[in-house]
Amino acid sequence: MRRLTPRLMDAMGTCLSGSWGVGCWCMFPRLNGAESQGMRNQQRREAMTKLARRRRAPGLLAFEGDEAVGWIAIAPRTELKRIETSRATPRVDDEDVWVIPCITVRPSARGRGIALALIRAAVAYAKEQGAPAVEAYPRAGSARTGDDNAYFGTEPLFRRAGFRVIRKPPKKRQRNWVARVTMRKPVLWASLQSRIANRRLAKAR
Repeated sequence: MRRLTPRLMDAMGTCLSGSWGVGCWCMFPRLNGAESQGMRNQQRREAMTKLARRRRAPGLLAFEGDEAVGWIAIAPRTELKRIETSRATPRVDDEDVWVIPCITVRPSARGRGIALALIRAAVAYAKEQGAPAVEAYPRAGSARTGDDNAYFGTEPLFRRAGFRVIRKPPKKRQRNWVARVTMRKPVLWASLQSRIANRRLAKAR
């Protein structure tokens, strides 16, 4: 796993080629409707490159040897304008959560656990950056769907990564909306519990 840097933009493009993200450069969750409509593909790449220059990476790439095989976006929810304003992904509470809005694995590398490894790495990275919890808004239920239709993940996938459903799909939604659940994994609290348990164990010895 490598954090996205400007030098790895071509590798990111390799991961996204032939998928939903080929012209998006994973900027869709970060832009409101007007911004998205007014931005061309090259401008999206330039915007993501600018984000990749920051100390805090906008996402992670999975590699097998020198070949990039997967991408996952991870960011504080407040940076994701579309997530913040969409009626499909309303806030549950005021927790300063980080969010995994997108994940993709190259077709030639699917079925080998790379998506799960990406989610776990993204959670670890968010924890390292001080996130109290990580959220995702995957497709609800366990019905199979085409991989390119599941760019925000599936409920079973995130369950395997230790996430739990904290809100079911909104009852009132447009007919063309995909049913999505809100799932969350606490990270700082889990870390604190682990430290407390280790201290108690040390005292018992």
